Amino acid sequence: MTVRIGVEEEFHVVEVETGLLVPRADDVLKRLPGRTFTTELQQSAVESNSGVHASLGDLYDDLRSSRRRLDAAASAQGLAVVAAGTVPLARTSAVHPTDDLRYRHMVDEYRTVADEQLICGAQVHVDVPDRDTAVRVMCEVAPWLHVLLALSASSPFWLGADTGYASWRTMLWQRWPTAGPIGCFTDAAEYDAAVGELIGSGVISDAGMIYYDVRPSAHQQTLELRICDACPRAETVVLIAGLFRALVTQARERLAASGAPACRERHEWLRGAAWRAARSGLEGALVDPRTRREAPAAQVVRDLLWHLRPALEADGDWTTVRALAEEALADGSAAHRLRRTAADEDLLACVDLAVAETRGDRRNPRTASAATRRSASAAAGTLGVEDTVGAADADPAETAGR
Repeated sequence: MTVRIGVEEEFHVVEVETGLLVPRADDVLKRLPGRTFTTELQQSAVESNSGVHASLGDLYDDLRSSRRRLDAAASAQGLAVVAAGTVPLARTSAVHPTDDLRYRHMVDEYRTVADEQLICGAQVHVDVPDRDTAVRVMCEVAPWLHVLLALSASSPFWLGADTGYASWRTMLWQRWPTAGPIGCFTDAAEYDAAVGELIGSGVISDAGMIYYDVRPSAHQQTLELRICDACPRAETVVLIAGLFRALVTQARERLAASGAPACRERHEWLRGAAWRAARSGLEGALVDPRTRREAPAAQVVRDLLWHLRPALEADGDWTTVRALAEEALADGSAAHRLRRTAADEDLLACVDLAVAETRGDRRNPRTASAATRRSASAAAGTLGVEDTVGAADADPAETAGR
């Protein structure tokens, strides 16, 4: 039976005329149902929660529908929403936190870290049978999570300046005391004890402040991916959701065969791999999880596809995920597209591009080979794609000559 997935997306609220980040989340949310849309720490962001789906096509339709509703609620007030790790035009002094007891405590306790939480992410939930499984799977999937970060990278700008990073959100996010790679645990009891110690130490106030790259959900029977930037294109979110589900499925199969996670991954290389992904996105080298050496991003992404092909085929996702991955490699990361637009025009045009892609529009269509265009066309629309011939058909280990 296909494992179900769900997505939480965070969106920045910007003023259409100026492109500036503005603290008007409540103005947008009052026009939307509270069960699906909610507040965040800062009043400059809103969160959308998808339904639970077995099909990537159904997830895509859900995300597109939520984005249309958000866009309508915002545009009626001269506002727009942007799904990206950061927005190019923002001032920390111009936003303020949501009036909530928990959020007020976080602002008082973490000061500048909370004040500068002008970032948005995309979280993917994958159903698991129990918390013990969720905890054991975390260690198994950890080596590949930085590749998902690279696919999502959409935050090259911070407070009007180019940071030189594809995901500056990652660098801001990792300032929290419980962000980044997580260790390995034998079961849920051991994990919960570790979380309890963090709460008891006063470092965090509740389990909801566990911000590691992946975690068992505190409220649902799911494993939650948290490493990714928010993504302007809904297709990118679907791609990441399909890959993460396959990682979890494959990890569960390995655990069923071995009985326990391998726990062979070291924290320092996992953190280094995440930094490399945040710095480079899809436009430079990534760390190859199998060799722990740098390799071109396209090679590492295709290695991941090949690694996950059995699980993707079992879920009926192989064709869709492969087509979306090839489109992502052809177009480049969102960070690359935003940076290119800023260079060709200005930062306001960059905001306009992010708004358009969040809405579902495609500006500046790329020039690509016929094979790549077929792959991108297959990935679009309802994601009900037919098989196409592409670079991912061959084992990357063979094509790379390794």
